Amino acid sequence: MKFDLSPGQAGDGPQGRELLLKIGAPKRPTHLLMDRAYEGNETRQLAVDLGYVPVVPPLSTRVEPWEYDRELYKRRNEVERVFRRLKGYRRVFTRFDKLDVMFAAFVVVALIIEGLR
Repeated sequence: MKFDLSPGQAGDGPQGRELLLKIGAPKRPTHLLMDRAYEGNETRQLAVDLGYVPVVPPLSTRVEPWEYDRELYKRRNEVERVFRRLKGYRRVFTRFDKLDVMFAAFVVVALIIEGLR
């Protein structure tokens, strides 16, 4: 698992592409469950170029919509539930820490605690 902190006003697409580049290519083709915020051509193409199989529904206004694995996309809620559990930690929810490094460190601790449950 990898995460990156970004300013609140930053767009999801550019931040997601930057994170994909940091992660790099998988050893074998891997499904990448993405939110609709990442359904843009540039993000999807980067995922394909790196060796991922993007699983994201197209916007309803797309002229040429693509097929995606609807059953696999339903599993994206597992990721959303991790975010919900992280927000259960008051220190994460209210962003007590002033320094990014301290906030990121506590997020890692919270993820470890959640992983051990």
